[in-house]
Amino acid sequence: MNINSRFESILKWLVPFAAICAIAAWMYIAPEGALGKLDAVGYAVCHRIDARSFHVGDRQLPLCARCTGEFFAAGIGLVFQGFVSGRKNKLPSRGIVAVLILFFLAFGIDGSNSYLYLLKQTSQNRLDMIPNLYIPNSVLRLFTGSGMGIALAAVLYPIVNQTLWRAQDDRPALEWKSFGALTALIVIVDLLILTDSPIVLYPIAYVSALGSLSLLVIVFAMLWIMIMRQENAFENPRQLWLPLLAGLTLALLMILSIDLFRLRLTGTWGGFPGITG
Repeated sequence: MNINSRFESILKWLVPFAAICAIAAWMYIAPEGALGKLDAVGYAVCHRIDARSFHVGDRQLPLCARCTGEFFAAGIGLVFQGFVSGRKNKLPSRGIVAVLILFFLAFGIDGSNSYLYLLKQTSQNRLDMIPNLYIPNSVLRLFTGSGMGIALAAVLYPIVNQTLWRAQDDRPALEWKSFGALTALIVIVDLLILTDSPIVLYPIAYVSALGSLSLLVIVFAMLWIMIMRQENAFENPRQLWLPLLAGLTLALLMILSIDLFRLRLTGTWGGFPGITG
């Protein structure tokens, strides 16, 4: 057995052990209950300001309205492409990319305007001379976040396929028909979210939080594959268990680090203290 084979054998034991430890630490540190565990994921990637979040009764969702839209749309977008695009590895056409750029600009403009509004609320009138484009609201946060989520999924999916598979399918992962179907699906879900029905919001809480975790897992798994120099070395999904488990471990370690730092800084699992707008 050469050195590389011995190292790979060690990793097949070490990575699962590290994953078990990371999962156990996350389960111990995160708040109680299933939604509490999702809160711990959202806590690492989102400000979780109560007034900017959707609620089931008095229960705040794990992510704010913008992050809910972004991460549920990204999660659904990746799953959607998994079914309709297979191993297609090319970015969308220029026309679709132009639409994705518009989604990104809308996200940036609404996010910047919303952040300016928040700064003005907390600056004790020192920034009142700076005008807002409009009064921000959670409807716009949800829709612009969803557009950004679609853009993330549309770009990430073909890049992942380019990195993973030995046999490549050199066609665009999204074409106009599939892109239109995905966008329509996301808009329908957005409209359902705005009904504030618990039947919709409970599943969205899971999809959005797990969507954010999934993106982190994928990014860290790709990083692991590049470090291990395994690009284009995979022939079927079963061979991905070790990179994905490594990605999960690294994602949970990052989430735990941010959670513990923020919890020590603020002393609360909710939004930043003193920020209500």
